[in-house]
Amino acid sequence: MPVPDVSIILPCAGFATRFGAPYSKELHCLAPGVTVLDRSLETVVELAKSGLNVRLVVVFGAHKLDTVSYLARYAETFQLVFVYQDHSLEPDLDGAIRTALPMTQGPVALVLPDIVVSGAGSTGSLLAALRHTEVAGWSVVAAEERNPDTLRQMGALAVVEGDGNMTVRAATDKPSDPSGYNAFWGMVAVAEAEAHRLPDVASKGADSPLAGAVALIVERIVNYNTTAG
Repeated sequence: MPVPDVSIILPCAGFATRFGAPYSKELHCLAPGVTVLDRSLETVVELAKSGLNVRLVVVFGAHKLDTVSYLARYAETFQLVFVYQDHSLEPDLDGAIRTALPMTQGPVALVLPDIVVSGAGSTGSLLAALRHTEVAGWSVVAAEERNPDTLRQMGALAVVEGDGNMTVRAATDKPSDPSGYNAFWGMVAVAEAEAHRLPDVASKGADSPLAGAVALIVERIVNYNTTAG
């Protein structure tokens, strides 16, 4: 398998208890022939169209074979690698990231299959985020948000502007007290040397490595696993 220019972690082993449908949330149809998963992968497809060799590391569970089958349509677009997540050993999103990391090479981006970025600033946002990691180490694609209920369900950020860039001053995952946060992330990109810290983005009680990350603001981020968006 060729060495990838960039690796994308796509965690698809969750149980989506909040979604409440009898099928995988990422396969929810948004338009004829278009699912949430297709929309979430649009920025990743842009990477491949730009000429990058993209490795998509899909983390799956035994209950997600429908998603595994659906992703076959991307076999000519990405290097597809599938990794099984054993929830008894590595639970939750941080466990999914740890499960995928050994299969990654190059800079790494975390893309969630139920998160869709759209509107102004979304086109090319993941490519721009990956380029920022060459200098800053970390970057996020984020949307501004003040609603405390939304921030409680997301990876909350305190984003500030300075020297012409938006940067993350503080970050935490699903805060019980969202005061002081004004945005949330939809995708995270990290340089290869720092990728081992990526699980801490979603680990409860861990110090987030996103402080100091460059924030690329898009118009809208929709979480199809919640009422947020």
